[in-house]
Amino acid sequence: MVTFMLLPGAGGSAWVWHLVARELEARGHRAVPVDLPAGDDDAGLAAYTDVAVAAVPPGAEDVAVVALSMGALTAPLLCERLPVRLLVLHNAMVPVPGETGGDWWRVTGQHEAMVEHARSIGLSEADLQDDAVLYGHDVPPELLSEEGERDRDQSGRPFADPWPLAAWPDVPTRVVTGRDDRLFPRDFQHRIARERLGIVPDDIDGGHLAALSHPGQLAALLDRYAAEVHGGLVR
Repeated sequence: MVTFMLLPGAGGSAWVWHLVARELEARGHRAVPVDLPAGDDDAGLAAYTDVAVAAVPPGAEDVAVVALSMGALTAPLLCERLPVRLLVLHNAMVPVPGETGGDWWRVTGQHEAMVEHARSIGLSEADLQDDAVLYGHDVPPELLSEEGERDRDQSGRPFADPWPLAAWPDVPTRVVTGRDDRLFPRDFQHRIARERLGIVPDDIDGGHLAALSHPGQLAALLDRYAAEVHGGLVR
């Protein structure tokens, strides 16, 4: 049995992972969605890491950390404090040493990639101001509504911290891209993963919130990764 620690993106709500968690548990794993302190203006990356570490069940020895979006700023930091054997980044911000989360957007060219992709599918930059268009275009309306109610306003505090590691952790790492992500378009994510990690991502259906729109696909891929990395410990 693998313990999957599931880190959310901006807004910090563990609820975004509830369907994936259900699918993972049906496959014999333990799933631990983590609430992060998104609304705390005093909480930087160190505090986010502390919260995630505190959520680990006692005695967990075979840990996989899965991070959505800005959760990827925190996920690698757990490797210094937990027995992490697998990192998975999903529709994620991939940091490099010394870079702040605030700088990431400009350095990577995210905005330009987002606008170019939007135009390629018939949307304008103004259309992207609507969260339902940008994030929720493939999410059932009732789930998108509840996701909005559960998320908190994201503090800018963790985006001010330079990413503290000297290098990416020596832990098997996988990247999963939503083919229809409009915030971090598929081709943009592939470029960043290749440039920063030397990894070619795996694609699944869905947008930025594929954990809500296609949880079965995402869980099946996580289960496969666990079998590849954790071997005989999986079952």
